[in-house]
Amino acid sequence: MALSPRDIRLIDALESLPVCPFDGRLWRVVREGRDRCLCSAAGNRWDDGTFDVLYTAMARDGAIAEMYFHLKRGQPVFPSKIRYTLHELQMRIDGVLDLSEINDLAGLGLDIDRFGQLSYQDRQGEYPRCQEIAEVANFIGSSEPGDVSGILVPNARWDCSNLVVFCGHAGPAAVGEVQNHGVVDWRDWERAQGRPRA
Repeated sequence: MALSPRDIRLIDALESLPVCPFDGRLWRVVREGRDRCLCSAAGNRWDDGTFDVLYTAMARDGAIAEMYFHLKRGQPVFPSKIRYTLHELQMRIDGVLDLSEINDLAGLGLDIDRFGQLSYQDRQGEYPRCQEIAEVANFIGSSEPGDVSGILVPNARWDCSNLVVFCGHAGPAAVGEVQNHGVVDWRDWERAQGRPRA
């Protein structure tokens, strides 16, 4: 992503937005035994694989719904032996761009009619512009106070927002665990909440 020229209009648009601090509780689901604060560059919706991020959700069910979608992978039967744990985190970072309104993303060139609507197999069709937005936000950010170190974006699977933290800017001291809520009971969650958006 970063090897091609960055969209100058996107840089200008993101640099014109206010940067606000964030201090609050977030949720994350990880494979049992994995560090709940471990960052990665996996090439998902809000990272192109060139920088480390930590995906978190503002709502408990938002974190579960995101992982549910990826674990199910379009299969009719959910894998029964996979164990994942739910973690409540405390996050404090100085610089967040609030892109949580879907219409704001439309103004940045994202096709909002497709956002969160494609199947697991076709999900990569939604990712390129999201990845470009995140890559530019990471590019203009830094670890300096008041600079961008994360983006608040819509959750594609639940009615809440996600905070995507740029780990190279935020640093390990920005996040800590409040509580490990234990292994997610996927069937119980399905019964209690209904199936999330596909």
